[in-house]
Amino acid sequence: MATSVWKGYLTFGLVTIPVRLSTAARNERVSLNQIHKDCKSRIRQPIFCPTCNRNVERSEIIKDYEYEKDQYVLFDEAELKKIEPESARTMEILEFVKLQEVDPLYFDASYHVAPDDGGAKAYQLMLEAMNASGYGAIAKLTMHQREYIAYLRPRARGLALHTLFYANEVREAEGAGQAAELREPERKLALQLIEMLAAPFQPEKYRDEYQQGLQDLIAAKLKGQEITEPIHTHLPPVIDLMAALKKSLAEKPGPRIVAKPPARAIPSEARAQKSRKKAVG
Repeated sequence: MATSVWKGYLTFGLVTIPVRLSTAARNERVSLNQIHKDCKSRIRQPIFCPTCNRNVERSEIIKDYEYEKDQYVLFDEAELKKIEPESARTMEILEFVKLQEVDPLYFDASYHVAPDDGGAKAYQLMLEAMNASGYGAIAKLTMHQREYIAYLRPRARGLALHTLFYANEVREAEGAGQAAELREPERKLALQLIEMLAAPFQPEKYRDEYQQGLQDLIAAKLKGQEITEPIHTHLPPVIDLMAALKKSLAEKPGPRIVAKPPARAIPSEARAQKSRKKAVG
C-alpha cells in the first residue's frame, strides 16, 4: 500500500467518507551530487547556527515570522497545530463544476484518493455519480501547513485529487494571444495538419531523453569512453506561413517520437590511436 500523505474525511452533503491520499506521481530522474573539484569530496549542507558557531539538529529548530527588521515572533509545532482549520481533518465538498471548466493551468500536485476503513460503499457511490454526471468537485484541504483548494475528479478506477493554485498565484501570459490577421486557407491547412498528427494519448510512448543521455554518459565514463555530441537542428523562423503549412502536409510527418539510437561510445584507446594517426598525417 502506498504511503498516505493525508487521512481524514470527505463530506458530501450529509455523507461522510473516510479517505486517505497518496501521491499520484513523482519525478524519476538521475540525481547528481555536488563534488569539490580539487579533492573530489562530496559537498555537504549542514544546518549551521552562526551565533552558536556549530551545526544544529532538526529537533532544535523552531519557526519564526519577522514582523519588523530583526524582530521575530516564534512558534513551535504544538502552537501551529492549534490553529489548524477544520479542513485539516475534513475535506468538505463546496460545489460541483463541469470537468471541462477547470483549466489545467491551476493544477499543482496530484494524488490518488482511496477509501479508508468503512468507506468503500459511500466512496463507490460518489465515484459512479460523478462519472455519470460529468462533474468534478471543489473542496478545501489543509496539509503541509497550508490550506489548498482541492479539485476531485473521477477516473476509471477511482477518484483523483489535484491541489490547485489560488487565482492570485496564476500569472497572466505576456505576449500570447495577440491578434493577427489570418486567411481562411491558412486556417484550413492548420486544421488538416492537426488531424494528420492526431493520435490517442498514450503517455507510455514518451520518455525523458535528457535523463537517458545522462545514463548513457555515466555508463560510458565508467568504461573510459566518451559519447559523441548529437547534431542539433537549427530551425529558422517561418516567413511564409502558407508555404510552411503546405510543405508540412506534403511531407506527411508522423509523431516526432522515435527510438533513440544507442549512444556511440569511443573507447579511450581508440581515441588515442585516432589522435596518433592525425599526428602522423
